[in-house]
Amino acid sequence: MTAESAAGIGLLARSATTLARFANDRPARTPYLVDAGRRPEMTEATNTKPAGTSKVESTSYDARAWAATSATSPLAPATIRRAHAVQRVTALQSEYSLWWREPEAEVIPTLEELGIGFVPFSPLGKGLLTGAIDEKTTSDKTDFRNVVPRFAPEARKANLAFVEMLRRIAEAKGATPAQIALAWLLAQKPWIVPIPGTTKLHRLGENLGAAGLTLSPEDLREIDEVSAKVTLHGARYPEHLQKLVGR
Repeated sequence: MTAESAAGIGLLARSATTLARFANDRPARTPYLVDAGRRPEMTEATNTKPAGTSKVESTSYDARAWAATSATSPLAPATIRRAHAVQRVTALQSEYSLWWREPEAEVIPTLEELGIGFVPFSPLGKGLLTGAIDEKTTSDKTDFRNVVPRFAPEARKANLAFVEMLRRIAEAKGATPAQIALAWLLAQKPWIVPIPGTTKLHRLGENLGAAGLTLSPEDLREIDEVSAKVTLHGARYPEHLQKLVGR
């Protein structure tokens, strides 16, 4: 393991600890997974005894299924507050990255107010923000990105302008586009802990290196200013999945 990777692991571990402390310093000892077809109130009604004896300190909800049945966006602040009122929520996992910043408007302020951590998935824009994908890149027919509008040929070609913007900033910092994208997320709030996925060891090392990359206030302003000038093309999800997130 390189010194850079070791430092990255250490910093990410501290970030995870900060997230737990942020959530009232009460990490869950026994998570309880809610049936996707049941509302939180129904589950908690049957969970009263173990919760009362401190055997259950957190509950994981399938927010998408609950939202679909309640005709409410899974990221609506009212939905978060409702779940938190039924059973304390330790952390919310949802998409957040340089190319999907909608949570900044209402979700992140709500999480901060309630003391709920944030675990962004797809922090690298399903791989596009790594700079390893271009208009000629092909993927296996089972790859989910094949049905994502933002990865359609014309949309992907247009969205590469955003990646090039990220690449220029990365080169100036002696980093990679992926590291800039992850470092940007880590710089937003100390209780935000992104979860980039990879199947390649060298990409893991690259991702961990982001934890040791410090972006100054000037760097963050530059990223905001430059990214605001680039228009992203294509929807976040295909139509049938857009409906599950209130689109």
